[in-house]
Amino acid sequence: MKRILFLTILVMISIVAAACGQTESNGDAKGNSSSDETLVIYTNSASDGRGDWLTEKAQEAGFSIEIVEGGGGEIINRLIAEKNNPLADIVYGPTEADFNHLKDENVLSSYEIDWIDGIPEGSYDEDGYFYPLVSQPKILLYNSDIYSKETAPQDFTDLWKNEAFHGKYHVNINMGSNSNRAVIAGILVRYLDPEGELGVSQEGWDAIQAYFDHGYKTPEGEHFFGNLASGDVPISFIWASGVKGMNEEFNHQAGIVYPEIGMPTTVEQVGIVQNNPDKFELAQEFIEWFGSGEVQGQWAQEFGSLPIHKEALEQAVPEMIELGEKGHAQDIDWQFVNDHIDEWVEKIELEIL
Repeated sequence: MKRILFLTILVMISIVAAACGQTESNGDAKGNSSSDETLVIYTNSASDGRGDWLTEKAQEAGFSIEIVEGGGGEIINRLIAEKNNPLADIVYGPTEADFNHLKDENVLSSYEIDWIDGIPEGSYDEDGYFYPLVSQPKILLYNSDIYSKETAPQDFTDLWKNEAFHGKYHVNINMGSNSNRAVIAGILVRYLDPEGELGVSQEGWDAIQAYFDHGYKTPEGEHFFGNLASGDVPISFIWASGVKGMNEEFNHQAGIVYPEIGMPTTVEQVGIVQNNPDKFELAQEFIEWFGSGEVQGQWAQEFGSLPIHKEALEQAVPEMIELGEKGHAQDIDWQFVNDHIDEWVEKIELEIL
């Protein structure tokens, strides 16, 4: 699958919104495991209490887990480096492109799940090496006390093209961040040129140069959303499931930009690492529980995610319902991006930053 099925998810949201709204217990969620073995889980989605919440809920369901957290790129590189002596049992959070890379590197095991009927057809790997959990549009945000929908930027391109926004938007210089990479990809794919450097026209490289040059490179010790809420740096971007927690933590309801071209959108996946065969069944049982509509619905309520599972969508928070109604995914060939993103990042690190 080359393009993210965010539009399918939006259609499902509208269907779910018309439903009665009552959530029945999901029979797919096993919740009855009992094992002395500990599952080691690598993820880039354990921040802001997610890891603690999952560890506690898993323990209640009879699973013992140990979470190892890192950036998306860091997690993928570590899994590949360890593939001849794997330490992880499960990986969740990285994107479909990342998981395709792991699949190509023979890091993953194929498996089946019972909740496959709850996710859109074609949204999962046809060979069963990974399955989708959460859609993550990368959202352009603004301080709603300073800007209105009309005066705020209408797209990422406005940030460097309109001098009024120069120095007023956060840029992330962490090239290991999947969200940051997705935003960079969302800019560069507008300027693809087979004759250009690394498949991008000179206009595209000038655009990404201007994007970084005119943005505020948030230093360590400052929080990008804190700066947005205070008005010091009133424009930023965030992954979708971060909106709810940031709004609450900083007591500010940020405005959301809905670009006509759409939002760069990735989908978090989950897979089993080729490891101890004796733990394969336990890992599969954990994913049956974690990816079920019931548990993903609880996750969506707690952390404001935009879940893939249709039963979990019934429990999405209002911000995600609105996002689903008003937003759509940018049309991006993620396979092409995956083939070039490391080279793009290297050029940005060496020549632009």
